[in-house]
Amino acid sequence: MKIDIRKPITPKEWEKYYDLRYKLLRKPLDQPLGSERNDGDLAGQHFALYENDILRAIARLDQSEAGISQVRFVAVHTDSQGKGFGKLIMNAVEAKSLKRGNHKMILHARDYAVDFYLNLGYSKIKKSYKLFGTLQHYLMEKVY
Repeated sequence: MKIDIRKPITPKEWEKYYDLRYKLLRKPLDQPLGSERNDGDLAGQHFALYENDILRAIARLDQSEAGISQVRFVAVHTDSQGKGFGKLIMNAVEAKSLKRGNHKMILHARDYAVDFYLNLGYSKIKKSYKLFGTLQHYLMEKVY
C-alpha cells in the first residue's frame, strides 16, 4: 500500500478533490453543486491523501490569525473510513501548521466528528454554529 499526501496537481485531481468534498460534506445536506467551494480555496493549502493513486481523504489548512491555523473541509471517502486515513491527513495538516510556526489549531467539528478529534488530542471549547441551520458544529482546538 502506497500512501501519498499532497495537494492535487492535475485538473482531473482537482475535479476529484472537489467532487469528494461535495459528495461527503454538501450533498448529504441537500446543498447545490458549487457550495463545496469558497473564497478561502485560493489562499488555503489543500491536502489530498492518495492510497495507490486513489483519492481517499481531503482537508484544507487556513491561517486563522497570527500563530493560529484552522483546518476545514476534512473528509474521508465513505469506503475508506476506519482505516486511519483521517488521522494521517490530520497529522500532515498539523505538521504543516507547526512548520509555519503556529502554536494552535482550531476547527469547527460536525457533531458526529467530535470524538474523532478528541482522540487526536483536541479539546471541545463550545457549540459554535449550525451549518445550513441543521448540523451542529463545535469549536475545538489543539495547542502544540
